[in-house]
Amino acid sequence: MNPGGTVHIIDDDDAVRDSLVTLLDASGFSVSAYASASAFLDGLDKAASGCVITDVQMPEISGLDLLRRLSDRLARFPVIVLTGEADVPIAVEALKNGALDLIEKPYSAATMVAAVRQALTQLEARSSRTSRRSENAERIAALSAREREVLEGVLKGGSNKEIARELGISPRTVEAYRANLMMKMGAESLSELVRMAIEARADDD
Repeated sequence: MNPGGTVHIIDDDDAVRDSLVTLLDASGFSVSAYASASAFLDGLDKAASGCVITDVQMPEISGLDLLRRLSDRLARFPVIVLTGEADVPIAVEALKNGALDLIEKPYSAATMVAAVRQALTQLEARSSRTSRRSENAERIAALSAREREVLEGVLKGGSNKEIARELGISPRTVEAYRANLMMKMGAESLSELVRMAIEARADDD
């Protein structure tokens, strides 16, 4: 089963574009096609998240120009660049600008399908991490000030006695706060509680 997400195909060559649409549609992917980078960018705010396949040589806005314009959105739109030239400088420039993959024409159907599946799988995994991080951050925000202080002590590796000494409360009270933390965070173990707290603060890839 293919991962979710739309494959946005951008190529000014009608034959190449139609061929890609046919291949990926038949392979079970959701596909949208555009004759130019401008057409894609015009509808970007409403476009479904997914990967982008773009030709590198196009009039007006090239594949490299498109990559630069998508620099702050590559987390939602990983880009696969197609090139008809065995051009190392173009490949290096594309990868430097955030391209996930670069495929030289002519390519095999298997190569293209595998590249798209990898791009969408990474996108799906990133989306899942982002969702978990958001949920964990919301749970931490809902904790009381004292519960957050106890959580900080736990993250530093402090024992109940050490946390109690630092906060000026009894170890038994710390134990009660830790029990509340576990319940509110939905953690079944100390290691899971720590992982959730760390994940909530992590930057996206």
